[in-house]
This record gives sequence, structure tokens and C-alpha cells, in this order.
Amino acid sequence: MHHQGRCGHGHPGMGYGHPGKRFGRPFGGGSFRVPVNVLKTDSSYEIFVIAPDRAKDDFKISLKGNELTVSYQAKEEADQNKNWIRTEFKKASFERSFFVDETIDSAAIRAEYQNGILQVTLPIIPGSEQPTQEIFVA
Repeated sequence: MHHQGRCGHGHPGMGYGHPGKRFGRPFGGGSFRVPVNVLKTDSSYEIFVIAPDRAKDDFKISLKGNELTVSYQAKEEADQNKNWIRTEFKKASFERSFFVDETIDSAAIRAEYQNGILQVTLPIIPGSEQPTQEIFVA
């Protein structure tokens, strides 16, 4: 992983890790790792967090320095005490972190929750991306 806002695939703007930190570290020491898809368009990065059957107000999205964090704190619910015969998914707490650089317009980041998917849009500042430079070995 590259330390300065790159995902390891040559994309400025978004990074998926940090030395000494696990990508998508669990919230509160748990082990649930919520699925995430990341899409790059010409004008933005789109983060899709697959988290069905939650209330949009229970998500917390914050940007501190270059670290964008998406988290959800599960609440104690009455149906957790039901006598389930089988449970293959649960509304567990989670936290995922992403590293962004100066090509992202942090003031214009927005989020929307629909059909069980939280979509976080990180607009790219026009003209801020540097072209990929290849270094040849002599």
C-alpha cells in the first residue's frame, strides 16, 4: 500500500490502507467486515457500503485530515432476543477507513442511503489529477 493517498493501483485520490493499520478495521474490536465496493468515474470516487436494514441516521461519516471513516454502531434491538432458527446476517457494528488526498473536494463529499446501500460520493477537483508517470529501468 502506498502511504500518500494511493490505493496501490495507480489511482490518486483514494487509498485503502496505512502502514500499521488494517484496511476496514472493525469497530470496537469486533470482527464484522462490511462489504465495500469503490468505483472511480471521471468526476468522483463512489464508495458503496453494503449494509441492509439499517436506519440512515445511525451511520457516521467523518473526515479527519486525510482519513475518511464510515461507521455504524449497532443498537440493542428487541428482535435480537427472538428464538432465531437460522441467522446468516446481522446488523453488527463496523468501521471502514479510506485515505484521500488533495485531489478530493472534501467540502463537497455527500452520502445517500437507499435499498440497503450507503453511497458516499467524493468529488474530484477538476484538473487536480496528475497523469500516471512511468519510470523506466535502465
